Amino acid sequence: MDAADFSAVLSEVRRFVRERVVPLEAEIDEKDEMPADIREAAKKMGLFGFALPEEYGGLGLSMHEEARLMFELGYTTPSLRSMFGTNNGIAGHVLMVGGTEEQKAEWLPRIASGDALASFALTEPEAGSDPSTLTTRAHLDGGTWVINGAKRYITNAPLADVFMVFARTDPDAPRTRGISTFLVPAGTPGLTVGARDHKMGQFGAWTADVYFDDVRVPASALVGGEAGLNRGFSTAMGCIAHGRVHISALMVGMAERLVDESVAYASTRRQSGRLIGSFQLVQGLIADSQTDYYAGRATVLEAATAFDAGTDTKIGPSCAKYFASEMVWRVADRAVQIHGGAGYMRGVAVERFYRDARLFRIYEGTSQIQQVIIAKALLGEAARG
Repeated sequence: MDAADFSAVLSEVRRFVRERVVPLEAEIDEKDEMPADIREAAKKMGLFGFALPEEYGGLGLSMHEEARLMFELGYTTPSLRSMFGTNNGIAGHVLMVGGTEEQKAEWLPRIASGDALASFALTEPEAGSDPSTLTTRAHLDGGTWVINGAKRYITNAPLADVFMVFARTDPDAPRTRGISTFLVPAGTPGLTVGARDHKMGQFGAWTADVYFDDVRVPASALVGGEAGLNRGFSTAMGCIAHGRVHISALMVGMAERLVDESVAYASTRRQSGRLIGSFQLVQGLIADSQTDYYAGRATVLEAATAFDAGTDTKIGPSCAKYFASEMVWRVADRAVQIHGGAGYMRGVAVERFYRDARLFRIYEGTSQIQQVIIAKALLGEAARG
């Protein structure tokens, strides 16, 4: 995007986040729901398709531009980003990376505009950190694919219009092969969405289990057509790598907000007749958090630059996700500590962000999985012993 145009987009998003969403954070957390007017405003701003190609109605941002946009979106409740994150990220990218031209033409404009909400149905009760062990299956019955299985913790499932479903289509193939992806519209007979999950945090972002009981879809629902048969795992991994840089940038934005909340509180709260910001131990907490924030921002931008160049689409995303998720958790913990007893009270921003931040060390690949990915990529054969 032209630099001036992109600067205007950032300014508009920053104003939207800070003037319209931040004042609603407590309400969103309490009601566990994103207001309809915020959703409509996000549609009009193009936020449902910022990472999708311009030819399909998206903004076509590069990974570096996307990271900078996520810094702004991360300043508020992560449920805002979650509302349109899967359209831009792991779900939308399934079609971008592996879809046929017909599939892209049918779905991407609707996904980019926000008229269709997409969900990425990969995780299962026994296949989380290692999705190659998934047990959902699909077999051909004449010209129809029949899908059976269950998915867990699927973001936006209660609201989704279409699911990108990963299923094993060749049970005899090695685990990372023999998996395919299917486009399954909501309302397809046999597809059932369970009750919304009751989570620790990130209220307003809905997840649920999804069940497939003899769900029948036409041959045209196979993502990529015949060329996409048994290539679902590699498609998923490519989408997840992009998603790791994306979510890492969100965490940097949250860290910035937590530093701001910490500074504001330490600048006004008094103890023993003094502002707590005058105590060196409090100053140390704030300095550590600001340093973490700077390091996270630099790490994400470096990973985004390499991702755009195609020079690192594996180690960089994992390093960024690992560092940023651990970083924002440290910053959130310090923010609560700086607030003292007030930081443990509902209705205080840092208490909410503390709950929200905990999930980042788990989804998009746990911190431990990122360690394994990074180490194996560097060690090669030596990692096998």
